[in-house]
Amino acid sequence: MRPHSVSSAAAKQAELLRIVGNNCFKQGHLGAAIDAYTEAITLCPGVAVYWTNRALCHRRKNDWLKVEKDCRRAIQLDNSSVKAHCTLGLALLQKQELDEGVNELQKALDLGSGANPKGYMIDEIWQELAKAKYLQWEHASSKRSWELQSLKEACETALKEKHFLDDSHPGSFSDEAIISHMKQLEVLSRVFKEAGEADIPGEVPDYLCCKITLDILRDPVITPSGVTYERTVILQHLQKVGKFDPVTREPLDHSQLVPNLAIKEAVQAYLDGHGWAYNTN
Repeated sequence: MRPHSVSSAAAKQAELLRIVGNNCFKQGHLGAAIDAYTEAITLCPGVAVYWTNRALCHRRKNDWLKVEKDCRRAIQLDNSSVKAHCTLGLALLQKQELDEGVNELQKALDLGSGANPKGYMIDEIWQELAKAKYLQWEHASSKRSWELQSLKEACETALKEKHFLDDSHPGSFSDEAIISHMKQLEVLSRVFKEAGEADIPGEVPDYLCCKITLDILRDPVITPSGVTYERTVILQHLQKVGKFDPVTREPLDHSQLVPNLAIKEAVQAYLDGHGWAYNTN
């Protein structure tokens, strides 16, 4: 019984230290909070939340290497930790590791949405993910633009050389050759313009946007009237404005909201092809 009682005592002491750490964190005493969480980890190293809480302290201090280390350990202990995946994603973005950072934020969003789609963290995670996705698109778009321009210039050069060679043959019709050459250049220009259109920011289609905020939908729900809204936005409307559909004015209760999976898939498909739409500004 003695080993069990020691383990139980250690666990209780670790929990008390967690509470102390939480209070210190709220008061902005980050050093004291880190010390408390570190003591808790020493007593019970297998509890993921102690590592996650300490990582949040390191985040406040912008010590991103320690944030990453603590979050990776927390995820080893609990792979379903929304905070650990989210905070690790932010740490990786600080290191300019965009792809892995985005993957971690996406894991956090998926886990959080499944556990509590109304949770306050979900919107925060989405905002961070959208910023990272937009940055990813900017980098990829710049690369594609440079590659398209280089290829276009190479094609134009090849056409000019062909035109010069054709025009130098005895008996060739220069006027016809010039017209043909100009048409080829026009077609070439049109082809490359169309190739780059997906990277030109525009207007997101209305059916992919919330009818209240006009922002692109993230977690769409549909009402019995057939109108689609962003979940958190319509819930806020029902709570603060009134229990009615803001478009149709029909009576509406939160229990009547149904996830609009078809629109959610359509939004993701649109974002995959138009990364500029992640821009939330």
